Amino acid sequence: MRLARIAHPAGVAFASIEGDEVLEIADHPFGDPNFTGKRWPLVDVRLLAPILPTKIIAVGKNYAAHAAEFGGEVPETPLIFMKPNTSVIGPDVAIKLPPSSERVDFEGELAVVIGQPVKNVSAARASAAVLGYTIANDVTARDQQKADVQFTRAKGYDTFCPLGPWIETAVDPADLEIRTDVDGEVKQQARTSAIVHKVNHLIEFISGIMTLLPGDVILTGTPEGVGPLAEGQKVSVTVEGIGTLTNPVQAG
Repeated sequence: MRLARIAHPAGVAFASIEGDEVLEIADHPFGDPNFTGKRWPLVDVRLLAPILPTKIIAVGKNYAAHAAEFGGEVPETPLIFMKPNTSVIGPDVAIKLPPSSERVDFEGELAVVIGQPVKNVSAARASAAVLGYTIANDVTARDQQKADVQFTRAKGYDTFCPLGPWIETAVDPADLEIRTDVDGEVKQQARTSAIVHKVNHLIEFISGIMTLLPGDVILTGTPEGVGPLAEGQKVSVTVEGIGTLTNPVQAG
């Protein structure tokens, strides 16, 4: 199932995308969704960020080639940090470049959306906690990341976590092509099979630290090739089997 969050003629709702139509879901998309019977052509609705998580947990240096381009190796245990939910935006919403940063980078990523409360789950059972997968751009003020050492300021600005365009519940995350383009030029291209700490192990590790709630998002790391964004550009992240997330870039 392809789950979305939409703005439609009567308001905002979760929906299932079926071909060129969207079918409204009552309440929430977790479990077996209940449909209201309302439907609209896809062209008549606006896609929003597919979920508003209570928290976003991101993983650093989870592709060996990306770790190497920053002069390091993949950590033995996952390197995690958090982004605030106020950083979330949806497709086609502008990433705003803060005036306090001289370099803001794109980082295309596969994102995991949690579907049920989970604590201390084993890797063997972790997949049962997953609602589906979406696309993320872990936008980063690189100069501030280097200056601060820890990541909160660099990763936490409003608009620094584009998500979308929808959640795909049927895709297998093991070996998908992931690509980032800026103004049509390929900047990142890899396969998720290169992820070192795999999705199930990330869920096991993170749920051993904090309870994951329905709608929470895990960013699984970015491949090599990260680079700066400039005002007026468009950045697109494509993940095989899911779709493409595109956002323009504006001055903050």
